[in-house]
Amino acid sequence: MTKKERFDKTIAYFEANNPFAETELKYQSPYELIVAVILSAQCTDVRVNLITPAFFQEFPDENVLAAAKEKDVFELIKSCSYPNNKSRNLIGMAKTLIEKFNGIVPDDIDELQQLPGVGRKTANVIASVVFNKPAMAVDTHVFRVSARIGLTTKAKNPLEAERQLVKHIPASKIPLAHHWLILHGRYVCKARKPLCNNCGLTGLCKYYSENK
Repeated sequence: MTKKERFDKTIAYFEANNPFAETELKYQSPYELIVAVILSAQCTDVRVNLITPAFFQEFPDENVLAAAKEKDVFELIKSCSYPNNKSRNLIGMAKTLIEKFNGIVPDDIDELQQLPGVGRKTANVIASVVFNKPAMAVDTHVFRVSARIGLTTKAKNPLEAERQLVKHIPASKIPLAHHWLILHGRYVCKARKPLCNNCGLTGLCKYYSENK
């Protein structure tokens, strides 16, 4: 099977089985999504969705958050991982959003990464989810699943995986493909024990062919 055939068949499978894939983080504005994605680092979306309702009630926009004290932010997010760093980054993100971007979330990957707490993965999520740009965010799920299926080959880090994926996935499908791979990794192609018996991709999966 050629690389193109593997990509084409993978995309066709997901289009047939999960045509409306989307983020599981709950948000109502670009500001809220940035907050949620920052909180989601090393933390589950389920946990983040438990935290954000009270957070957004207390800090409904970047102006209120920018004026917040770290200890007050910490109290609302302390059940997630690394709450000290995230409290500092969230306030810094809000201040930078106001000072550099007039409170408007930018759609440019490089500009997004100027916001504290926003690395390349988070920037790609915002660009993809909010602005429907062909940006491929590579988290642990995407990195693992794409390697197992054989979409990526010997990628040493997320950036290498990202470059291989965007090279072969049509730009119009990249925002969806990001969610396809994440959700497949979260619920089927799990890290410790992939549920191959419940997977429709076994016919083209390198991992399955090598381990069946």
